[in-house]
Amino acid sequence: MNLIDLHCHMLPGVDDGAKDLPMALDMARAAVGQGISHILLTPHHMDGDYTNHKQDVLVRVEKFQQAIDDAEIPLTVFPGQEVHLTGELLEAIDNDDILYMDEGGHYLLLELPHSGIPEYTKDMVFELLARGITPVIAHPERNHGFQKHPDKLYDFVEMGCLTQLTSSSYLGIFDKDVEKLTSQIIDANLGFAFSSDAHNFKGRRFVMHEAFEKLERKKGKELAIQFNANAKAIINGDEVVRGTVTRISSLKKKRFWLF
Repeated sequence: MNLIDLHCHMLPGVDDGAKDLPMALDMARAAVGQGISHILLTPHHMDGDYTNHKQDVLVRVEKFQQAIDDAEIPLTVFPGQEVHLTGELLEAIDNDDILYMDEGGHYLLLELPHSGIPEYTKDMVFELLARGITPVIAHPERNHGFQKHPDKLYDFVEMGCLTQLTSSSYLGIFDKDVEKLTSQIIDANLGFAFSSDAHNFKGRRFVMHEAFEKLERKKGKELAIQFNANAKAIINGDEVVRGTVTRISSLKKKRFWLF
């Protein structure tokens, strides 16, 4: 199946991803080699290190797509942002400086600080949901707050959030603890889509094909198909299928008693 990548730092020269156009085009070729046909380009925005304004991203993505076409690489890219959780987020939305994951503004790729979950996160999520915006939490398995208290992820999904898991996390490229938590998130139906979060050709690379192979092997072909269908639904602004979610702690208890 043609894979859809919702989180990628391939847009050249804007953040800690592709440094220049040649590298970006090489990454585009690597993505196609992984079976990826569509990518949402998501440069960091408002994370304290990088600011990538909406209009700038729109122009850059259009030029990059032209370069991809000129290089005869069969890949379609879309403009997006990895939006950092900040107190200025609602103001940025009001100022039309935010790119959503879909043209209709239904889904927002939201990054929490790696160090934890700020106290105002639930309030911000509530405000976004009230505006008809569904936060898609980026790589929760790599957030120290969710690592320490994984049931907090259940609370956010119950509020209405979705999640995007990193393919390399599922394959143990970061570390075994991240790999284990990613599997637990999937087992609890708290994961909805894989994305590469590709930055380069080393640790932060495209391993989407391998992640989907593992998911199919471990959880069945139907879930693998559903993960990619969810990504397609998000990028099209359609409704995502939600299964019955469980707390990771209750999942552990069930396994304990079965053992």
